[in-house]
Amino acid sequence: MNDLAIQGNALLPLDLSQPIDGMLLNNQWQAGHGELFNVMNPSTGEVLARVKTATAADVPTAVAAAKRALPAWKYAAPAERAKVLRQIATGIASAAAQLEAMQQLNSGKPAFEASLDVADAIATFEYYADLISNDDRHSEAEVALPDDAFEGEYVLEACGIAGLIVPWNFPMVTTAWKVAPALAAGCCVILKPAELTPLSEILLANIIAQSGIPDGVFNVLVGAGSDVGAAMVDHPEIDKISFTGSNAVGRKVMAAAARFTKPVSLELGGKSSLVVCEDADLDTAVDLALKGVFFNAGQMCSATSRILVAESIYPAFKARFVAATEAMVCGAPSVENVEMGPLISEAQLNRVMSYIRAGKEAGAHCLTGGERVADSSGYFIAPTIFENVPEESAIWKEEIFGPVACLMTFQTDEEAIEIANHSDYGLVATVVSQSKTRSQKYTRQLHVGMVWVNSPQVIFPHTSWGGMKQSGIGRELGPWGLRAYQQLKHVVSLKESFTL
Repeated sequence: MNDLAIQGNALLPLDLSQPIDGMLLNNQWQAGHGELFNVMNPSTGEVLARVKTATAADVPTAVAAAKRALPAWKYAAPAERAKVLRQIATGIASAAAQLEAMQQLNSGKPAFEASLDVADAIATFEYYADLISNDDRHSEAEVALPDDAFEGEYVLEACGIAGLIVPWNFPMVTTAWKVAPALAAGCCVILKPAELTPLSEILLANIIAQSGIPDGVFNVLVGAGSDVGAAMVDHPEIDKISFTGSNAVGRKVMAAAARFTKPVSLELGGKSSLVVCEDADLDTAVDLALKGVFFNAGQMCSATSRILVAESIYPAFKARFVAATEAMVCGAPSVENVEMGPLISEAQLNRVMSYIRAGKEAGAHCLTGGERVADSSGYFIAPTIFENVPEESAIWKEEIFGPVACLMTFQTDEEAIEIANHSDYGLVATVVSQSKTRSQKYTRQLHVGMVWVNSPQVIFPHTSWGGMKQSGIGRELGPWGLRAYQQLKHVVSLKESFTL
C-alpha cells in the first residue's frame, strides 16, 4: 500500500520516496532545520516516509510571517474569509480519495473511518464559512443601554496569532476543528501537527495554501518531539494557544502560557462511561459498546471504555458483547471487511499492553483479547474486554487509549450515575434506554460535556466539543469554537457628542 499513487491529484504532489518538507511559510513548503524524521506505517511497522522537520528555531520565522499578514486578514470582511473557507472545503472534497488513502496509510484506519474523517473536515470548514456569513452577531452588534443618551455596541475581534497543537489520533479532524474557526475569526495560524501522522496534514495544508488564502495567514511547522510546541507556547507574540492531547502535556502548556497570561484552550483526556439501562435494547447497546470503545482502535479521548450494565441484563449483554467483539475483523486497511486497525506506534502498543498486564495483576478477569495479534508485523492488539474490574485499578481509572473495555454492573440509576461521575475526567457519556424520562435524568446529572442517548458518537460542527473537570478548558466547534479565537470589546458613545 506504500505504492499508492498519492500524486494523482494536481493539488497533492507528495512523493513518499523522497524526503518531504515539513515547514509551510507564506504558502511555500521548505525544509525545517531539524533532522529527518521517519514516519511509520502502523499496519506494517515499516518506514512510510521521511519528513524534514522544523525546530524551535523556526518558530520566530513563522511568527514573523503571521505578524505581517495579520492586519489585513483580521480586518477583512467576514465574507472574504468565508470565501476562503469554502474554497478549502471544496478542495478537500475534490481530493477526498487521496486524503482518505493517506489517512489509511499513515494512521492505519479502515476505509470507512478515513472517509468519515474527510467528511468531518469538509463539514467543519463549510460550517464556519456559513456561520460568519449569515449572522452579524459573530462580529458586532448593538447593545441596549438603560440611558437613552448613550448608545452601545460590542465588537468581536480576532485574538491575533493562534498557535494550534494537534494530536495524532484524528489528523485532519482536530486540525479542521481548530483551523477553521481560527481563520473564520480573523486569526493568523501556526499549526503544529503530530510527528506520527504528518502526511495527511501536509496534504490538507497543500489544499489550504492553494485556496486563495493570503501569504502568512496559515503556516505549518512539523516538529519531532516537544520543542516546537513548547517554543510556540513560550513565544510572546503568539496570542492564543489551542492544544489537544494528554493531560500531562496540557498542564505544561497551561503553566508555560501563564508566563504571558496567554489564553489557552485545552482538550485533554477522558475515561468515559456507557450506561446500559435495564430497559435498553440489547442490539443497540452492543452496537454502541463496540463503536464506543473499538472505533479508531480505541485511540480516542471519547472512548466509552467503562461500560456500566444493569445487573438484571448483564449476562445477556455480556454474552452478546463478547461474541460480537470476537467476530470483529482486525487488520490493515487493505483487509476485506476490516473493522479495526492498528495502534499508531510500537510505543503506543507497549503502553496499552502494560495496562492489560496491570489489569490482570489487579485481579480483573479478561473475557477476550488481551494479546497482540499473532502473525502481524504491525501494531495490532486484539479487542479486549475485562470484567470484575476493581474500581481503584489503573484500567478502570486511567485513560488507556487502546481497544480495552471494562464491564461493571449496577442496580439502580442513582448508583450508575454515581459510578460514572466518580472520575477525574468529564468528557462524554453514552446512555442506552428506551425511556425518555430515564434518559433525561442521566443527561441532567452526568458531569460531562457531551451525552449521546441511543446514538453512536456522531459529532456535528454545530454542537460544542469539550469536557468538564480534568478533560479540559473551553469548547471547540459551534459558535463557542469561534469565540475561542475572538476577544470582546464594548464601545459606549454619548449620542449628542457627534457633530459629523
